[in-house]
Amino acid sequence: MDIFNSALGMNITFIRPPYFIISGFIGLPNMKYYYVFVFFVYFVSVLGNVAVMAVICLDHNLRTPKYVAVFNLAFVDLLGSCALVPKVLDIFLFNHYYVPYNDCLTFLFFCYTCLSMQALNLVALCYDRLMAIMFPLHYHVKVTHKIMFSMITFFWLFVITCVSLAVGLLTRLSFCKSLVINSYFCDYGQLYRLACNNYFPNSVVGNLLPVLFLWLPFLSIVSSYICIGCVLAKVTAAHERAKTFKTCTAHLSLVVIYFLPIIITFTMSSRIHPNARIINLSLTSVIPPMLNPIIYVLQTQEIKVSLKKILKIRRKSRITGK
Repeated sequence: MDIFNSALGMNITFIRPPYFIISGFIGLPNMKYYYVFVFFVYFVSVLGNVAVMAVICLDHNLRTPKYVAVFNLAFVDLLGSCALVPKVLDIFLFNHYYVPYNDCLTFLFFCYTCLSMQALNLVALCYDRLMAIMFPLHYHVKVTHKIMFSMITFFWLFVITCVSLAVGLLTRLSFCKSLVINSYFCDYGQLYRLACNNYFPNSVVGNLLPVLFLWLPFLSIVSSYICIGCVLAKVTAAHERAKTFKTCTAHLSLVVIYFLPIIITFTMSSRIHPNARIINLSLTSVIPPMLNPIIYVLQTQEIKVSLKKILKIRRKSRITGK
């Protein structure tokens, strides 16, 4: 480690702290009510995403490439909520502000992996909608199980590799100053800025991650919808345009819910209070996983039909069982 630090031009004693302190919100009263709300959101998220995953598994009609991506989104939302919310509640409701060093890096890894996968999963769903509208006659050729599985597998490997690199770079940092992280979790940017040796590589990665997992997915989705808009503009019948566009409403709702708050927070971070930034980011982390299954159940006809069918079968089995 000393050799590595010397290679970076820093000859200092390497200090790995036993823990970090998560400061959270500063000076805000009655924050426990906010965490009760977060727990309610978490509870609904778990129920909703488990329900969507169960419906897709139980109904063979939903074993299509599109619902492979929907299942993966529900899984990522569930994993992300379980990685983030219980730890946040433990820290702030039970005053366990001291997070061990290794636990903090693990916490960071899972949070960033799931948040990044949410964005890339929306790209996979956008690909499905783009092919369905632009190439309706060749949809089943261009969107197959193999293509969707390959896309999602690539996204997982890419995200895990990038986040692992980011976490690995944190292990070369020496922390001899403050150990207080001004966030609600082990935030990468807040963490590497606490180091007292050269953190330029971490800064590069910290600036690159939002480009890879926020701006590029968002711009690719916007570009796809511009193409979809151009195709729909050529459709003469208004009711046909409306019917085709309706198939995109669920996905568009997810895109707006996920990207809009993060983009606003990132673009206005220097002009808003730190507490407001933390609240915005925390809500962005917990609200989409709750709303995603609700939106898909309410706006996707196949899932609504499947859910009604499953509930009807269960009701009949209970009656006959009696």
